[in-house]
Amino acid sequence: MKGLKLVFSISTIFLIAGCAPETTVPVHEDYITTKQEEWLAKAYRYERNGWIFLHVEGGPFERGFQRGYLTANEIDEFLDTLSYVRKFQTAKDLDFFVQAAAKLFKGKVSAEYVEEMKGMVAGMERAGKKITFDQMLFMNGFIDMGYWWSQEKESKGSGCSAFIATGEATADGKIVMAHNSWISYATGRFCNIVLDIVPDNGHRILMQSWGPLIYSGTDFFITSAGLVGTETTIGAFSGFNRKGTPVFERARKAMQYANNIDEWAQIMMEDNNGAYANSWLLGDIKTNEIARLELGFEHYNLEKKTTGYISGSNVTDNIEILREETKATYDDIRDRSVARRERWKQLMIEHHGKIDIEVAKRMLADHYDMYLGKENPSSRTICGHHELDDGSIPGSRGAYYPGGAVDGKVVDSSMAKNWQFWAKWGSSCDIGFNAKEFLEKHTQYDWLQGYLKDLPAEPWTIFPLE
Repeated sequence: MKGLKLVFSISTIFLIAGCAPETTVPVHEDYITTKQEEWLAKAYRYERNGWIFLHVEGGPFERGFQRGYLTANEIDEFLDTLSYVRKFQTAKDLDFFVQAAAKLFKGKVSAEYVEEMKGMVAGMERAGKKITFDQMLFMNGFIDMGYWWSQEKESKGSGCSAFIATGEATADGKIVMAHNSWISYATGRFCNIVLDIVPDNGHRILMQSWGPLIYSGTDFFITSAGLVGTETTIGAFSGFNRKGTPVFERARKAMQYANNIDEWAQIMMEDNNGAYANSWLLGDIKTNEIARLELGFEHYNLEKKTTGYISGSNVTDNIEILREETKATYDDIRDRSVARRERWKQLMIEHHGKIDIEVAKRMLADHYDMYLGKENPSSRTICGHHELDDGSIPGSRGAYYPGGAVDGKVVDSSMAKNWQFWAKWGSSCDIGFNAKEFLEKHTQYDWLQGYLKDLPAEPWTIFPLE
């Protein structure tokens, strides 16, 4: 079943009066310009099984306008939720972080992406939701800001499980890649966007995205250069350089302009600010080569292989990053990162030579607890459930934290070539999350009333729709 395009005309668009934001095109207060109508005619959105699929194309301001208009309500709600959560966590209001972001990122974002963000601001205003450019900048850099804000950095929890495999490890000898995103359920519900960007310069990108982020944020993507990629965050990381280039600029530039794995890694390493230190898993479907870029702040390592697998579970294998830039443990099986790393080893041995899309889906839903030696959905399982973990075992996030795996994504070389991937919303398994029941049982999280929403387990779905 094909998704329906949303077609707009002047009579169907809800408008408000107000001051036009700073843009490179005229924005009238009483009607959509002919140019803007032409832009919107090329973009479309549809919803399926918990996901929002969004197609945008054109120049920077144009595609930003399309996205801002078509997801104005979601971006507005994301900003409200992020503001509320940050205030509770830090006692600082939204303006504090917005002003800090403006200073932190000034002069560090390329003109192309500044225009794209300005386009989103203008598109939102045309849809009746007014925000400032600096607020848009803060939202795009909110992960960078977490590393800048030391108190939040110290409490930052690691998450995500992933692997990439090729050669003798897979059923057809080609690449298979899988990932699930571990996030707070309050803010993670906004990463349900599958974004198809066709820029007028550079490579086309198909990626999962979050709110109004110009990059992925959760990091699962395909590019028309034949690259696929994902990552898992390096846990307990401490490096940050406020003079460096923000990760949202580098990650988007790498996706849009890198032609191969080496170029992708070089863009990420250049003027690195240390934010969102990750083990990046990359593949080139043209060569079936896979790679891992472990990127800290002072240290990095790029390894490539044409057979085997590389997994991610938030603990780095690079000894310099591990010992000099993190406070992480490496061999305590009670720790959620170590337990998942060891489970990946078991699963890769069990499925060696047979890994395909269906096997990858099952692995993402795995609930085997390596420490307890049994099925036990918790913070130590590949499909993570902090909300089911009582916190009695060291290495968790404490008792019943409302967060964990909110999705699952899988792609292989054939799908990537056909510009598609599989996605499952509401965790890779079928447990799902019921906010009302959770809050009634765990009243210590009353402060999230109204912001914590259901994440029902949805079926696996191919995007774009066939």
